[in-house]
Amino acid sequence: MANTHDWSRTVDLEHLESIRRRPDVFAPGGARHLLLEVLAYPSEEAEDLGTGRAFVTFHPDGSISVTDEGRGTVTQVDGQGRAVRKPVMATRDLRFFDSPTPPLLPDGHPRRGMSVVAALSVWLVHTNRRGGAAWTQRYERGVPVTDLTPVPVVGPAGTTVRFLPDPVLAPVRELGQAGFGPHLALTEVMN
Repeated sequence: MANTHDWSRTVDLEHLESIRRRPDVFAPGGARHLLLEVLAYPSEEAEDLGTGRAFVTFHPDGSISVTDEGRGTVTQVDGQGRAVRKPVMATRDLRFFDSPTPPLLPDGHPRRGMSVVAALSVWLVHTNRRGGAAWTQRYERGVPVTDLTPVPVVGPAGTTVRFLPDPVLAPVRELGQAGFGPHLALTEVMN
């Protein structure tokens, strides 16, 4: 699975710190860019599957959640029987991060991956439903602070990412026109 992330490490502290040192570079325009980084994954999956849905919720505490009905983040069982999820939150996305020409998000800025969202969030909770099982894990400033914990399966396969953007970033109050194309239906919810 090294085509998107290096499974040999679950956290790249140096990578996360380099993002935190330069929020203007990695989140131009503020929290809206982080939201677009999250939405790029369900959009990519919807394009692969031909259709998809994502729900964006703006919570009173300033956090934002994105829930999709995709396949869920790849999770494997290791030799000791433990669930191991693809390290999307705390390591660089090999497709985009160091690319001289990464794809652009709808805001016109480069896509870098979920590690940008995790590193530039006070906290982030990633919940994953795949293969009849579900897990959740909490990150603070990109670093996992809980183990990958099994949770009850609620609904079909998919992923929920809820994050509280760093207060130094310009806030986003609504998504507006996301610009991901017709394959991803977006529903915006004010909570």
